[in-house]
Amino acid sequence: MTEVRTHEVDAGGVTLHVEERGQGHPLLVLHGFTGSTHSVAEICEALASTGRRVIALDLIGHGASSAPDSVAPYRMHACVLQIHGVLVSLNALGADLLGYSMGGRAALCLLVKQPAAIRSAVLIGASAGLARDEERAARVAQDEALAARIEAKGLAAFVEHWMALPLFASQARRLAPSALEAARQQRLANRPQGLANSLRGMGTGAQPPLHAELVSVQNPVLFAVGDEDAKFFDIARDLASRMPNARVAVVPEAGHAAHLENPAAVVSIAHEFLQTDRDSSWPR
Repeated sequence: MTEVRTHEVDAGGVTLHVEERGQGHPLLVLHGFTGSTHSVAEICEALASTGRRVIALDLIGHGASSAPDSVAPYRMHACVLQIHGVLVSLNALGADLLGYSMGGRAALCLLVKQPAAIRSAVLIGASAGLARDEERAARVAQDEALAARIEAKGLAAFVEHWMALPLFASQARRLAPSALEAARQQRLANRPQGLANSLRGMGTGAQPPLHAELVSVQNPVLFAVGDEDAKFFDIARDLASRMPNARVAVVPEAGHAAHLENPAAVVSIAHEFLQTDRDSSWPR
């Protein structure tokens, strides 16, 4: 096991819990909604063994990071400033980046708003928000109802609901019972107000869509998607087509949370991408 170095970093007015492993060029890892550094620990450990300084953080409202009562610090632009602040604090500007789902959306926003802060990115099951006004309004209403449900019925009931969603059905088929229980316990370690405000502040509907801005991103980007995640495969193809240096890779035997269902394949795909000369010849 690689030594884990922990930090509590003040960034953008909040305190974020950060874990580091290994040495070498920095690689920042961002978890998904309800996740934490614990949910990405397996791939962080594997990537650190490839000669990387792997930095993982608990996004605002998650894990051991701040979970303020106000929604303002959870807005996507505020989250991007917080992530950038961590990179500055740890002398890791120019890092590569790996983000999953919500963490992938935050990573994509960071690439749009602060492209010089990141060298390249691997985005797993990521989107650029919702392009149409009516889609965003419907999703905001859906996320507000979910946030209210967390507050009214408690975290345990929400976690049962969340893990039963069709998006995560492949995990129930593929992961061992012990791994599913570990994932459940990790989610239960979050705080209700943190998850509720995360939905309100940086949910898919709440975040400003990035589609029109993607053409300006020159950084090499790899969209990785599980072969059973048809919805996000279509999203990945669309987003890659809008960017000058983006590609799509399919992770075999995996659904939305490909890094949990086939971590070895994700690590191999990410390592190859980050180590290879990136030209525009790879078909999208």
